[in-house]
Amino acid sequence: MMTLQDFFLDHPRAALAFSGGVDSAYLLYAGLACGAEIRPYYVKTQFQPRFEFEDAMRLCRELGAEPRVLELDALASPDVAANGPERCYHCKINIMSTVWAAAREEGYPVLLDGTNASDDAGDRPGMRALRELEILSPLRLCGLTKPRIRELSHEAGLFTWDKPAYACLATRVRSGETITEERLRAIEESEDYLFSLGFTDFRVRTHEKAALLQFPAEQLERAQQQRERILARLAPVFDEIRIDPEGRVKSL
Repeated sequence: MMTLQDFFLDHPRAALAFSGGVDSAYLLYAGLACGAEIRPYYVKTQFQPRFEFEDAMRLCRELGAEPRVLELDALASPDVAANGPERCYHCKINIMSTVWAAAREEGYPVLLDGTNASDDAGDRPGMRALRELEILSPLRLCGLTKPRIRELSHEAGLFTWDKPAYACLATRVRSGETITEERLRAIEESEDYLFSLGFTDFRVRTHEKAALLQFPAEQLERAQQQRERILARLAPVFDEIRIDPEGRVKSL
């Protein structure tokens, strides 16, 4: 099977759609370690919380990479704001088209993303967008799974090695309900508060003016112990707040 060294020998100059998550962080590190010229592009939208942006910039500083930050109004697309079943496809098309345009301006012949070998290769909306825009996924091509990428990231000393998987804020809004700036701010502020209490890898799911708080099973007891405190803090934001008794299954 192809190795990342093989891949970057064939593609010594590439743009990278960079989120600062485990996968794109390792791919940036590996490309630079292989001697390739890799330019990370971070697309800043209403769907990414501030800490994701800060993590991405920190990783670039630590690796000596020069990122380019692109601003995009995700909600300007009616297909995205409507939050239908194809939202992810339309959003991915918009984001990756924005990166491609900037990368081509700077003369990069290829665009990479951090999709890995653990990701479902089926006809998911995001995967379709990658195929249509001819974006390459070296981690997937080289058979690197999420657990292996975490191991390699740990060995490389990347602070992202144990970073929890984090889906964008739009995934918190029930499909079919319009996504608004106000709703996204409410979700981000609520999650920021829960982070400040020491909780991790949780979700604040919303349906109209109600919120369902999903904590990993090992954090459920502590969440219940702090229930009144949490409800008091989030009450001005949501009319109804519940803690999911089933807990949340954590992603890889």
